Amino acid sequence: MMHRNILLTLFALSSGCTWAAPLSGLSAADVNGPAAVAPLEQPQPPAKLIVDPPLAGPLSKGAVFIQYRAENMRIEPVFGPEALKVTPRIGHIHVIVYDNPWHWADASGEPVILVGLPAGHHKVTLILADPTHKPVDRKTVEFTVPPHAAVMH
Repeated sequence: MMHRNILLTLFALSSGCTWAAPLSGLSAADVNGPAAVAPLEQPQPPAKLIVDPPLAGPLSKGAVFIQYRAENMRIEPVFGPEALKVTPRIGHIHVIVYDNPWHWADASGEPVILVGLPAGHHKVTLILADPTHKPVDRKTVEFTVPPHAAVMH
């Protein structure tokens, strides 16, 4: 029995070596694929923002979770005119609550989370922007915070 276990272990180790051996001759690009960003060589399709309505569960408790994603643009914390020269396109979002003149920029790619809004109707606009903050696309979501859920946090 002990010899059988040793033979199985040796077989497993030798099999692993044959699988690993071909990778030693490959470059990082061969294994990992192309770089996440590269110099821009040709026009890219237009970027588009997709925004979901707030998640119902958290909204019923007074928290607003707005999920979004971008097509043909990666949400990254990279800013400035040099970032316009890479592909895939890089950008971030600006978040406006109501139509206030102030907003904030977010490059996390995570859902927008708002808490402490009073009961009633609300409007949030998400703007997809390039690294120089130029708007590319925008979407507005409207929702109602229920009266029993409006609690100051």
